[in-house]
Amino acid sequence: MGADAHTPYVLGLDAGGTKTVCLLADLEGRVLAEARGAGANLQAAGELEVEKVLHDIIERVIGERVAMPSAIVLGMAGVDRADDAQVMRTVLRRIGLKARLLVTNDALIGLVAAVGHAPGVVVIAGTGSIAYGRNARDEAARAGGWGYVLGDEGSGYWIGRHALRAVVRESDGRGHPTKLTPLVLKHFGASKPEDLVRAIYDGAFRPSAIAAVAHAVQAAADAGDELALQVLSVGARELASSARAVILRLGLKDDAFDVVLAGGIMRAVPRLAEDLSAQLRSIAPHCRVRPLDVEPAYGAVILGIAEAAGGARIPKYLSA
Repeated sequence: MGADAHTPYVLGLDAGGTKTVCLLADLEGRVLAEARGAGANLQAAGELEVEKVLHDIIERVIGERVAMPSAIVLGMAGVDRADDAQVMRTVLRRIGLKARLLVTNDALIGLVAAVGHAPGVVVIAGTGSIAYGRNARDEAARAGGWGYVLGDEGSGYWIGRHALRAVVRESDGRGHPTKLTPLVLKHFGASKPEDLVRAIYDGAFRPSAIAAVAHAVQAAADAGDELALQVLSVGARELASSARAVILRLGLKDDAFDVVLAGGIMRAVPRLAEDLSAQLRSIAPHCRVRPLDVEPAYGAVILGIAEAAGGARIPKYLSA
């Protein structure tokens, strides 16, 4: 055991579609240990798979520490829904850690990681997408985050799906020639478009696998491909639309506040982030657009420290 084996600590977890991050920090916010694992999205992977991922990552980050955590905070897409939140609380209890427990949306922990409890908006584009914000009255609003079937416009999955459709439409003679075809085929190790059927449908399908195609769209756009440029332009416009809905509902349009861009797609597809940034400044001229430069899981740590001290501040959603 290390010298800090008995130090009081909190666990902050960020469970996304592609990866899960767990930070162990002391009550001053110093990160003492970190572990990473596979994605743990409840809708995409299911309860048992999520429990397996969380159990493994928590076990690794705790190591040989004797004390139980003072608080555990889990940020996960979709858990604004009461049923899903209860499922995750049950999962964490089954893992066997006795601690104050808070399950919240991954967008909230991303925003808290960037701005603490100040007003602000976060736009996340990872495997899925969502815009979320809070104002000075601790009122919250969100747009998007409906999952890959109902929405997630501008997300990695949405971008990847459009790329795949462009490839098969070209193959059929229904679409325009596109530089996406060789890039997408290379991504899947396929020699011709027909091979994509096996790669997509016969494999262990996960939305994150489609989202990984987004880097090919960035490469095709850099090469001047009109279809790729159009996909990214529409994706940025959709994300901006979600952010605009949140900004207007919270009454932030004329205020100075941060808009934080988060998620792996914002980093992997810089054209998307650049276009989105310009649109956001048009929507709210006084906003400061910046990337999230710390792990979203650190927002869960901040909330965990507050929870351990008696209760974290969780903003209440504005009624529709």
